[in-house]
Amino acid sequence: MRIGLPSAETLQGGSLKALILTVLLSAFMFQLLRTVGLRAFSMASETYTSGTHSAAFVTCPNDTVAKDLARGIVEKKLAACVNIIPAIKSVYEWQGKIEEDNEVLLMIKTRSSKVPALAEYVRSNHPYEVAEVISLPIDQGNPPYLKWIGEVVPE
Repeated sequence: MRIGLPSAETLQGGSLKALILTVLLSAFMFQLLRTVGLRAFSMASETYTSGTHSAAFVTCPNDTVAKDLARGIVEKKLAACVNIIPAIKSVYEWQGKIEEDNEVLLMIKTRSSKVPALAEYVRSNHPYEVAEVISLPIDQGNPPYLKWIGEVVPE
């Protein structure tokens, strides 16, 4: 009894092609499964304390103000990332009248401990008399992403 792979001479043309295809697919699948497994292990093994980080929101009158504020916030390490969301419509009451304006929204990811300094920076650099700065604690998220926020924004 002989155990092992048959020699190339004993294989038909189609059988040899099937064997080569099987070996190549196995090698590819191993690498794919290894990558997926490592990524899943990384996400499962990281821990995050709920509320350590926050998402803050600031409205701006236009794209220029939004970009200037976003760049300053990231440069001063008040946040790891600021998303600029264009073309929002705000309806609000101001000085007894209902107002409606086109604005740009900043979505800011930072440490919760940095929110007071972030709010101060926005108040000092924003053209509005009363700038919106609100924040919500992040309860859950992708652990590697949350870890990255913590690495970029110092305590």
